[in-house]
Amino acid sequence: MDMPLQRFLPRARLQDLIDALAGAGFRCIGPREREGAIVYGPLTQAAELPAGVRDTQEAGSYRLTRTASPRAFAWANGPQALKPLLFAPTEVLWRARRRPDGGIDFDSALPATRPLAVFGVRACDLAALAIQDQHFLQGAHGAVPDPFYARRREGLFLVAVNCSHPAATCFCASTGDGPRAEQGYDIVLDERDDGFLAQAGGERGEAVLAALALDTATSAQAAEARRQSADAASAMTRRLPGRNLRDALFANLEHPRWDEVADRCLSCGNCTSVCPTCFCHSEPERQRIDGGESEHAREWDSCFTRGHSYLHGLTVRPDTRTRYRQWLTHKLGSWHDQFGRSGCVGCGRCIAWCPVGIDITEEAGAICGDGP
Repeated sequence: MDMPLQRFLPRARLQDLIDALAGAGFRCIGPREREGAIVYGPLTQAAELPAGVRDTQEAGSYRLTRTASPRAFAWANGPQALKPLLFAPTEVLWRARRRPDGGIDFDSALPATRPLAVFGVRACDLAALAIQDQHFLQGAHGAVPDPFYARRREGLFLVAVNCSHPAATCFCASTGDGPRAEQGYDIVLDERDDGFLAQAGGERGEAVLAALALDTATSAQAAEARRQSADAASAMTRRLPGRNLRDALFANLEHPRWDEVADRCLSCGNCTSVCPTCFCHSEPERQRIDGGESEHAREWDSCFTRGHSYLHGLTVRPDTRTRYRQWLTHKLGSWHDQFGRSGCVGCGRCIAWCPVGIDITEEAGAICGDGP
């Protein structure tokens, strides 16, 4: 079988890649340092990328440090994934307006979009995107595809970067979702001190790379990139006790660990906000005070909120114990029934951004046992 063609992109020519996509009509965004975190922001110059920045993540802790390295992607991840770019945290789905004659007009509020190119996407977030696509585009439980997600997803161009510096909170190697991207990208980069190895994931990516007229990477460079990914996988110390924990979780619904974690959990919903696969939402109605107009909106919600399980006067999950149990058993258990795999891609964000440092791998191990 032919090996994928890898090209060498000198660091000085990363700007050419940005310019090529901008010239093709894409709005480019990439990782930027802001308020002590790596977040996505507008990208017009390669110099805007976080060169020399590293992240130190532990349970309940996220810090950035600076080094003399020229590398711009030598960090694991920030609080964002691709999710907020496609599944908006809040948006209006449709509006109703009362006419002078007493009738009512309805109109949808599909977003006006421009093709988007995202730089620095990680393998774990590509895996999460595949799950979000399955939910929003293929239709949840037979429903029609979501037009708002589809509008933003159309034309999305993904420039992935294979992870070389995982954080202590990362465990994508145990879920099978990284650190090396295998699919779902248009272009994937392996970063070196002197530049990048670039590989296309399809016709769109190939057209962009071919236009740059880059030299073919050497076999030694390709081997070094593979070793870098293998070293990143070996560096991960956290792991889940298995990839399918459905039966183990549902056999332990009364495990005493649920009470223990509930004593620590704040039910703040941080874990669901930073999780790249969570998609729960509410749909509030917003009325103008004179009754002349109303909006039907969609907002991110969390299974950790009291209102999320409110049904006809009854809160089904009235306490933190039942809410945390719902989150974990769904994410690692019943998700298999919905999507044929776990809902966890091993990014570790829920560990780092939990205010009290609850570790999903530790909780799953305590409840299910440290199996293979």
